[in-house]
Amino acid sequence: MNLRVPSIRHDDCDELSALCKAGGDPLRLNVLRALANDSFGVLELTHIFATGQSGMSHHLKVLSQAGLVATRREGNAIFYRRALPHTDQLGGKLHAALLEEVDNLTLPADVLARISAVHSQRAAASQDFFSRIAEKFRAQQDLIAGLPQYRDSVLALLDKLSFNPVATALEVGPGDGSFLPDLARRFHQVTALDNSPVMLELARQLCERECLKNVSLILADALQDAQIHADCVVVNMVLHHFAAPAEALRQLANLLHPGGSLLVTELCSHNQAWAREACGDLWLGFEQDDLARWATAAGLVPGESLYIGLRNGFQIQVRHFQRPTGDTHHR
Repeated sequence: MNLRVPSIRHDDCDELSALCKAGGDPLRLNVLRALANDSFGVLELTHIFATGQSGMSHHLKVLSQAGLVATRREGNAIFYRRALPHTDQLGGKLHAALLEEVDNLTLPADVLARISAVHSQRAAASQDFFSRIAEKFRAQQDLIAGLPQYRDSVLALLDKLSFNPVATALEVGPGDGSFLPDLARRFHQVTALDNSPVMLELARQLCERECLKNVSLILADALQDAQIHADCVVVNMVLHHFAAPAEALRQLANLLHPGGSLLVTELCSHNQAWAREACGDLWLGFEQDDLARWATAAGLVPGESLYIGLRNGFQIQVRHFQRPTGDTHHR
């Protein structure tokens, strides 16, 4: 008797089934909601949702196999973010519809509180770092990418934008103030905003040496305390120190006048985990698509970009995002 073993064939329905299965659990849906504008590690998600690590790892594996989350390794840790739907591919429209529905959900109050606690923990680690390394700030920055390595590129993009003679600029996180003379020569009024008294003092000393009369220094948190608006907001190598970069971009967009420009200089995504300890980085650079997606979600229009390769293997991205001229609503 000749028995035929049935062949196992891949069916497109398998992928749709995996997608439906992944979206069929309340916790997994809430995880997708939490990842809307952020990236979290397994331990952070375990804390946020008050569940066991093995259970959370299982849920993340299901989401990953369905293509709903993407992973990124930072040192020994793996961080999860939402994967972008590809609507021209099988399951892409279902993926996009699922995320659209998920974004209409409101996370439970206790989950939101724990997310806020994770952000506060990240922010405290960053601020503590800068209070400790103020005297050797420039040497620390130069470990990866100091201002001289990207200054000309930022200025080239800045000069191409042709601001009017009375335009104003705001630099968030000016460090020791090295970029302020360049801004002072190009704008009628410049404001520098930093939440570190030690770093702001270094910037004040530089402004005094350079006799910068049109620069104001303000001790404040750009994402919470800032009441100032400008025609151009400059953020040089700062976004990777924010606890929630997507939310930071949204709030930075609110500091722009209609038609204003946001210039972001950042590292492209890398895997050099030592930068966390040596440079106080919360994030190991960013994917180009993520910055564009976050900026678009903040109501900004992506503009020209420049990319600078460095001899030490890092790559810098200089990005321009513009607030539409007719946008008069501060979100």
